[in-house]
Amino acid sequence: MDTRIEGGCFCGRIRYVAASVPLASMVCHCRSCRRVAAAPMVPWVTFARDSFRFERGDPAVFQSSGGVRRTCCPACGTPLTYETEKWPRETDVTTCSLDDPEAFAPTHQSWTSHDLAWMRTIDDLPAFPQSRS
Repeated sequence: MDTRIEGGCFCGRIRYVAASVPLASMVCHCRSCRRVAAAPMVPWVTFARDSFRFERGDPAVFQSSGGVRRTCCPACGTPLTYETEKWPRETDVTTCSLDDPEAFAPTHQSWTSHDLAWMRTIDDLPAFPQSRS
């Protein structure tokens, strides 16, 4: 059976496919991931780099730190991938850009030393199934 995991950006300009099962799935709390995504943490799914490809559109590419290359949609800004020279055979894909992010629950968290203190108490806040109004 062929593996085909698909995803893309919010506006649909960029589409990608991974043709292998994930190597890992995690949530990152590092300052650079948080800043790039403008979010308190970023979930990632890791694929073998040679099994991942963009099928439609050309993402914007930028270097967020030494040896780190990230991509995003140039139209809507959706963060898409992370690649580092440290792990040259891997591509990390933002879990929530996958068509089925529910299929890849994280197995661990990284850089919790960078987490936002208020994230530790978020479960104590009132919760609403939709908007609070």
